[in-house]
Parts: sequence; structure tokens; C-alpha cells
Amino acid sequence: MSNVEHDPAEQTVCSVDAAVAAEPEVELLQPRDVPLGGPRAMRVRRALPNRGRRMVGAWCFADSYGPSDITGQAGMQVPPHPHIGLQTVSWLVEGEIWHQDSVGSRCLVRPGQLPLMTAGHGIAHSEQSPPEHSSNLYGAQLWVALPERSRRIAPAFEFHSSLPSHELRQGRVTVLAGDVDGAVSPATTHTPLVGASVAVDAGGRVTVPLEPDFEHAVLALSPGLTVADVAVPVGAMLYLGRGRDAVGLGAEVAGQAMLLGGEPFAEDLVMWWNFVGRSHEDIAEARATWEREHDSDLADRRFGPVHGYDGPALPAPALPNARLKAKGRYHR
Repeated sequence: MSNVEHDPAEQTVCSVDAAVAAEPEVELLQPRDVPLGGPRAMRVRRALPNRGRRMVGAWCFADSYGPSDITGQAGMQVPPHPHIGLQTVSWLVEGEIWHQDSVGSRCLVRPGQLPLMTAGHGIAHSEQSPPEHSSNLYGAQLWVALPERSRRIAPAFEFHSSLPSHELRQGRVTVLAGDVDGAVSPATTHTPLVGASVAVDAGGRVTVPLEPDFEHAVLALSPGLTVADVAVPVGAMLYLGRGRDAVGLGAEVAGQAMLLGGEPFAEDLVMWWNFVGRSHEDIAEARATWEREHDSDLADRRFGPVHGYDGPALPAPALPNARLKAKGRYHR
């Protein structure tokens, strides 16, 4: 998925702060409303990056959307766009999406399946609701920042049609990345990380084991959810900090949430538009390359063409007039 804001926020440089005691026990991160693909397109709720906190482990971007009735509509229509220095994690609760990319991948993603795209040095992809699609579209899109040792690797795509899970008395935990109580995802990760989908029955409560050395957050996808006894609105994220060995989730009606966590990311990084780099120069070079290459017939491309997409690629927004400046990992 692309960050398609016309005027995206300036990059942030995120780093670990050793002053753990300065972190709140919990912090509610409210989302902002963003159009996906233009002012007439579907809208998403963006919880990360947030004004207050910009990362949870290596997770650096979190959008949620729906459930949206797209009967008689195009649904999700995101043209080819580039990425560097990150992985994309798509998760559907309802609906389906065509994924196509510049390494030749083409697959129809359905609920419970995991498409994991590693941008590395550079990749381009598109995401579309198919012409014959379900009436509802409902899910989340997440990014994971790659560490220095991995951020220039060759682009890749992997697809997992089934994932390990725990059936609970009043819900279910499906593991997208990492390990939850012995259920280990097959997805490739480059930093110590966990990601899981948590479903809670109506009126139910579930307890999810956590790794105490990780920081964690829970993204609410449905109304009526409580996390650690805190009410979390749809699209908001409750940051839980570090040192917990479990977290409880409750639901008034049948609910959906995403658990995100990992070791605090130990490197400074720069985020702007669809790029994760380490400097202004990283971002400027990637943008210039995309603008030169997209919709061209160049044989040797950093990002490559997305075969099968009928239409122009997404142009990059203009860089700010001022040099992109570093910001802290979270707002103080």
C-alpha cells in the first residue's frame, strides 16, 4: 500500500531512547483520516507514524480500513508505486485484493492469508480490488523497517496461504510474524519481531502472552474493544511499552485487533512518502529515480515495471523546500 497523501509529513528519524522510565505505561495513539488513492478514493485510518510515537519495534506504519461497503464501486485502487528499505504486510478481515509487483508476483489475497513484500533496494507494486469483488473491504496494511544490514537486499515476495494460530475459549490468535506462545510464523523477518491478528468473541475476553523484552501495541480494527482495560476506538492504537508478559483484550461485540511488537529499533531511520532510508540523500535519490523510471521503457530499472496493471504509475510528491530534518523516535 502507498502513502498517497498529496503533502506527506516530513521524514522522521527514529531512534531508541535508553530512558525506559520516561515512557508511559500505556499511551493511546489516535489515528488520522487519509484518502487512499486520491480525494474520491476510500479512506484509511493511519495510527503510525503518529505525532506522539512513530514506531513500535520495527513496525513503522499502520493503516486500517473498513468494513466498507464497496458494492458497485471500484474499492481499493492503488496504482504502481515504489518502496525502499521496508517490508509490507497486508492483512484482510473481509474482501480480496490483487497484488502485483515488479519481481513478477501476481496473487489474489484473501482473508487469513499473508502477502509479505520485501522492498530492499527497490520494488514497485500495485494493489486493487478485483473487478468481481466482495461487497465489504476490511483490513490493515503495515510496514516493517529493515535494519541497516538488510535494507539494500534484493527485493522479494512471499505468500503464505495459511498461518499458525491458537484457538482460545473466547477467541483466536493468528501469528503473522514471529512467535506467540510457541506458534511460529513462516514469514521472513530481519529483526526480533511479532505480529498477530486477535479475534475476540462477543462479550469475550482473551489473554495473549507477550515477550517481556519487546515493546508492544494493539491496533483496534473494530468498535467496543478494550486492551489492558483501556477502551481503544476503531483505528486507534494502544502502546503498551515494555516489560509485560501478557495482555488482555475484551470485546462488547465480536472484535478484531492487531498485536504489534518487537525489540525497540536500534537505528536512526528516515521516513518520507513510501521510502525508508537513513538520510535526506537516500530519499531524494529514490524519488528522482522513480520519477525518471516510472512509465518509461528503460531496460535497466531500480524499481522495475509492474506487469499486468492497466494505467499510469503513481507520481511522487514534491520534496519539501527545506532539507529533511531528523526527528526523535517519539515526541517528548
